[in-house]
Amino acid sequence: MATSLSSSPNPTFSYDNNHYRIGIVTAAWNHHITDVLKQGALDTLDAIGTKQSLEIVEISVPGAFEIPTAAQWLFENGCDAVINLGCVIKGDTPHFDYVCRAVTDGIGRLALKFSKPCIFGIITTNTEQQAFDRAGGSLGNKGSEAAEAALWMLLSKSTLDI
Repeated sequence: MATSLSSSPNPTFSYDNNHYRIGIVTAAWNHHITDVLKQGALDTLDAIGTKQSLEIVEISVPGAFEIPTAAQWLFENGCDAVINLGCVIKGDTPHFDYVCRAVTDGIGRLALKFSKPCIFGIITTNTEQQAFDRAGGSLGNKGSEAAEAALWMLLSKSTLDI
């Protein structure tokens, strides 16, 4: 997401009376960035929590590669949505490509496997400054946007007769 969802033409939702259990997986690698992403997600969920019943379950993992495994554990333990937060900064080796592909594929597979929102809040940048810009800097907070996306998906699903 390039900009905040709040500026997007998102549909108007009437909040339902459902209780949602939302997991947040945060990679410890580049914690000076991922901690800011997590705080953005928590702040957004806290603001919405006054309108919607939310339970937040947090787990920390060593790096971005481990995120899909933890997200699966959260789904297996009753989470309705999982917000995945990490930061992968490109270096001089193809490691960046392998990690980004594995995390992207893993998160996508989990969303389909569990038919639940598994939100990609992984910052993938060329430089640390680009990561800072996306973690509360000039380009907003992608953690907050990931929380908005999780809520949007949960509320969209609640409007379906399924």
